[in-house]
Amino acid sequence: MNDKSYTTSITIKASPAAVFAAINNVRGWWSEDIEGNTAALGDVWYYQARDLHRSTLKVIESVPGQRVAWRVLDNHFSFIADKTEWIGTTIRFDIEAVGEGARLNFTHLGLLPDHECYDVCHDAWGTYIRGSLKALITSGKGYPNTGAEITAQDPTNMKDPATLMKDAKMAKDSFTTSFTVDQSPEAAFAAIIDPRAWWSGEFEGGTKKLGDVFSYRYQDFHYSKQVVTELVPNRRVAWQVVEGTLSFVEDKTEWVGTTIMFDIAQQGGKTEVTFTHEGIAPAVECYDTCSDAWTSLIQGSLKQLIQSGRTELIELAAPAA
Repeated sequence: MNDKSYTTSITIKASPAAVFAAINNVRGWWSEDIEGNTAALGDVWYYQARDLHRSTLKVIESVPGQRVAWRVLDNHFSFIADKTEWIGTTIRFDIEAVGEGARLNFTHLGLLPDHECYDVCHDAWGTYIRGSLKALITSGKGYPNTGAEITAQDPTNMKDPATLMKDAKMAKDSFTTSFTVDQSPEAAFAAIIDPRAWWSGEFEGGTKKLGDVFSYRYQDFHYSKQVVTELVPNRRVAWQVVEGTLSFVEDKTEWVGTTIMFDIAQQGGKTEVTFTHEGIAPAVECYDTCSDAWTSLIQGSLKQLIQSGRTELIELAAPAA
């Protein structure tokens, strides 16, 4: 069962002790409205996000600089049929020293792909771990839920579970994620068409003109060739994948024929960027690995590039064997 449980990882330039301290500061990256102590072995605490989700959790492992684990004692979701899906599952953080930094491996043991909440919880955990918790570790400031607002100040702009569920039903054949920034549509467009600045890997070819063809390679895991098929300044960018090889799945051509799209829109004085990889659906073997990678790149590197004009390229996690 555990082999299919949701997992993701991040590598950061911080000590294992700093990572351990940030994890235990749950109010600093998940929700400011948590009740109870969260840092000591045996602590029991309570999480609630409006009327959408509430949980009771217990700290069952706490090894400084190495591991934190929480058992879900009680749980309620308002947006799925089995409202207790999390009960009895374990949320685990494993920390290891890597070079001058640390790797954090996050696993929600018992959160499985056949669970109704999986898509919603998958996206939410990806946002909290690779967005808010990573920001807390690297900058000292995370983006937790605040009062009635779910990640209202979160640079990853995580949607609430009900919205995520609606999006999942509307886009069964695609992976999609979105964020909102204060910068202009022009700034978003300029960043998107310069993938070398935010997408970790090796590139060949142009990316900024309609009809440009470029290839991308990441280590031995991924090769693809894209054609720029749509380029509407400050509104839309689309790349058609014409060649592709993924070394870690049975059908190594899963990306071929898919389309990678970026839609840009102004919303209430802000700019919303909606990313969609059309054709990468949950039924596709690479979905978990690819959606995790896209979430890190879009919600992390690309958004940071738009906001600050610079970004730290993310080391993408190796696909599960």
